[in-house]
Amino acid sequence: MKIGLVGRSGIVAVLAFVLVLTPLQLRAQFSPASTASATSIPEAKWLQPEVLLHLQQAKGVDKPLILQVGSRMLFSQAHIPGSEYIGPGSQPAGIQQLQNRVNALSRKKLIVIYCGCCPLNRCPNLGPAFAKLSEMGFTNVKVLYLANNFGADWAGKGYPVEQGN
Repeated sequence: MKIGLVGRSGIVAVLAFVLVLTPLQLRAQFSPASTASATSIPEAKWLQPEVLLHLQQAKGVDKPLILQVGSRMLFSQAHIPGSEYIGPGSQPAGIQQLQNRVNALSRKKLIVIYCGCCPLNRCPNLGPAFAKLSEMGFTNVKVLYLANNFGADWAGKGYPVEQGN
């Protein structure tokens, strides 16, 4: 039996690329800027989505600085209104951008970071971003608790979103 133009050896080569080389490329692309993981963030630092929504809607309250530390594509598709894109916390450039954005702020400023790319316990971006803010002396940093992802735990609940950069 003939298997198209590629043949069996071609299929084996494609599978080898997909199964072996692609994970290596992804690991290199998403190598962490820090070894900190989201699972190392204390639960006391987690902020439930409904609490953040309430903080955003409250009148006369100093609003938190909300920073998305995930992918640009995710931010462009939908993000929390008023949030700022910083860059992936798993990348040195994202950590540098984070540092530059918050450096002049009071170390007591409420900063909420979120990603939403995947379940919180597997997120490669939150741990390094949280670790950098803690290292810089910020004492009021919260991590938006998106157990599954941004779509399910924020947008899917009907909470407001913005699109674009």
